[in-house]
Amino acid sequence: MRAAVIGLGVEGKKALKSLIKHGWTVYASDLNTNINLTDLLMSSSGVRFNSNNERVNIVNDKFTIDLGFNDTEEVNLCDAIVVSPSMWGSKIAEIYKESGRLICDVINKHKNIFTIGVTGTNGKTTSVTMIKEILENAGKNVLVGGNGGGGFDGYYDLILEANEKAEEIDILLVEVCDMTVGFCSYFFDFDILALTNMGNDHMNVHGSIDNYKNSIKSFFKDKKIVIDKNQIFNDEFKEVAKSTIKYDEIKFNLNLFGKFNRLNAGLAYEVTNLCNIDKDIIKETLENFKPVLGRLEVLNLNDSKIYIGKSDNSDAVKSILSEEKFYACFIGTPRINEEHRLDILNEVVNSNPEYIIIFPGLENNLDHCLSRLDSLDYSGKIRTANNLDEIIEYVAQFSHEPAMLIGGNGQENIIEIQERLRQICDSCN
Repeated sequence: MRAAVIGLGVEGKKALKSLIKHGWTVYASDLNTNINLTDLLMSSSGVRFNSNNERVNIVNDKFTIDLGFNDTEEVNLCDAIVVSPSMWGSKIAEIYKESGRLICDVINKHKNIFTIGVTGTNGKTTSVTMIKEILENAGKNVLVGGNGGGGFDGYYDLILEANEKAEEIDILLVEVCDMTVGFCSYFFDFDILALTNMGNDHMNVHGSIDNYKNSIKSFFKDKKIVIDKNQIFNDEFKEVAKSTIKYDEIKFNLNLFGKFNRLNAGLAYEVTNLCNIDKDIIKETLENFKPVLGRLEVLNLNDSKIYIGKSDNSDAVKSILSEEKFYACFIGTPRINEEHRLDILNEVVNSNPEYIIIFPGLENNLDHCLSRLDSLDYSGKIRTANNLDEIIEYVAQFSHEPAMLIGGNGQENIIEIQERLRQICDSCN
């Protein structure tokens, strides 16, 4: 089988790799010539390059890649078409949808599997992992994937895997990025949809919270939904849904910090209760649940508690700051074009720590963040940490203060800091 991949953004590249892994040959294209394919090309042999100033052609026995143009004849010769989720709703995506050759129309066994989707701004990965562990502890065979930000290989890898193993899988569990709900509505047949929360993230895509709400309403239409009992758009969501279950904070003990995690657990409880899982299994699993890698956990070093985990928008940071007073806040930088994520710094300044330390997160744009801090009325001390060693030096300096927060943007960098600190804490305690 041969597939065409249109668009080589993050999800497009993941799709290309997944298709090759599953034995497909691939034609892939992107109108942009500045695409980083290093990891793909390093793992491939017999690659041939042809290029001029405007076009790049890359060929081997598994794939053909065109950068700077799209060869429609090549696309027409393919058995199935893959479009990047970011292109969903575009004119070209609509054309391919009408052709009936999108990959989810060509291979569709995954649509016959009982499917749960979890979307929202914050807490998706934690909630999905909780649901997965509960279902598996109940003896279910669960296939999990979806949003690349959750650490998964992507939606297309999930579809390909599910179609190969459809007879073995009891439940398909999908983490749905809030920017891709339209795409996922078409590509999956959801039996249950759950919403963690709605906050100030991806506003460069949504444009407004009202637009975001409307996209969720469309997603929820005629579906069985699970939503926070205090969600402000509950009445509107209930109007369009087939049925509605509301969740609240879990009241029993968890190995996790914060109200937001008790709400994640409440979501997982109600979703798995809808799947007729024994309540004792649900409770025991949640009580023993450990933080997901890269998400918020609390480490102890000398006299200090270190709260560390990705918290890449202002609502995520605000929820942490509302429950603890921090002597120092370390914040990873967002991408330079994601102005809304600088609102994290407003929340940090409002909490008034003694120190704010900025470190490279998604991009090394420290000056951009320092400029925002200069515009705010902050009386504490501002520092920068350019690498892991400098961050560790500051942590050691503050390790006799009650608490510090390490968060913001840059999941990979935060995981690296987390792992290093865990080693240090284990050796010192």
